[in-house]
Amino acid sequence: MSNGINSASPVIAIMGPTASGKTGLALDIAAKVESEVISVDSALVYKGMDIGTAKPTQEEQAGVAHHLIDIIDPAQSYSVSQFVNDTNALIGDILARGKVPILAGGTMMYFNALINGISPLPKSDETIRDEITQQAQRLGWSKLHDELRGVDPISGERIHPNDPQRITRALEVYRSTGKTLTHWQQQEGEKCPYNITQFAIAPADRTVLHERIATRFDMMLEQGFEKEVVKLYERSDLHEDLPSVRSVGYRQMWQYLDGQLSYAEMRERGIIATRQLAKRQLTWLRGWEQVTWLDTFANDNLTKITAKVTL
Repeated sequence: MSNGINSASPVIAIMGPTASGKTGLALDIAAKVESEVISVDSALVYKGMDIGTAKPTQEEQAGVAHHLIDIIDPAQSYSVSQFVNDTNALIGDILARGKVPILAGGTMMYFNALINGISPLPKSDETIRDEITQQAQRLGWSKLHDELRGVDPISGERIHPNDPQRITRALEVYRSTGKTLTHWQQQEGEKCPYNITQFAIAPADRTVLHERIATRFDMMLEQGFEKEVVKLYERSDLHEDLPSVRSVGYRQMWQYLDGQLSYAEMRERGIIATRQLAKRQLTWLRGWEQVTWLDTFANDNLTKITAKVTL
């Protein structure tokens, strides 16, 4: 492959719900062509969160260079704009080395911002944010989520009722501008300068995906997920409202360690939350344009990819 970089230089995106086989497919591609993987996952950025995020193993990362994994502490935050800036820089670097960048992950908000551009959202209004927080303390976040569903059904469906940070932002935008977060997100932003060929992978049967999610969660428990979260729980600078701790699985294990859930409840709710995440990821992808669907269990996925991408 030529080292000349242009808009036609191949960049591959592997999207899909959790437990659909994205990591394995990315490694299969890397076995065929000189590649480096850029993680598109809001949980893989955190150090010390390995088992519950199904982070690629040290062996996998040693065999193929991976980026945007283990880059911040769980007490820190990582914004969408940071992801877009980091990823555009990484794509340029990887192409300059004559390799193919593979974007692999399931954080659809990251993919959307990268491919479609970051919409020009209004600046934060601390007064309104404080009002929302005070309301939540009086009424509960479920009431505010109900309000969000009333004024912005699309955001209400996408944002989980137990996600106070995103509920606050969506309501803040609506109250400060009179227009919904969905409206602002549909405005054109600066798009990625690279041509990204997009693929989505998932089992054809939803029940199979549910089974894979349950099996993987049980494997995580066997691999020592509880011990991993205990280390986080014992830190004085971490708490349940941080984005890292709110990650699927971690929140439920945290609540178990906090005495809010029994072990059985933690397992059940962890699996349910992961299935709900997969549903939201699939909802995003069904409305996605220019995506080629692949089946998790198909034998010709690489053939379909090479038919679309000149490597």
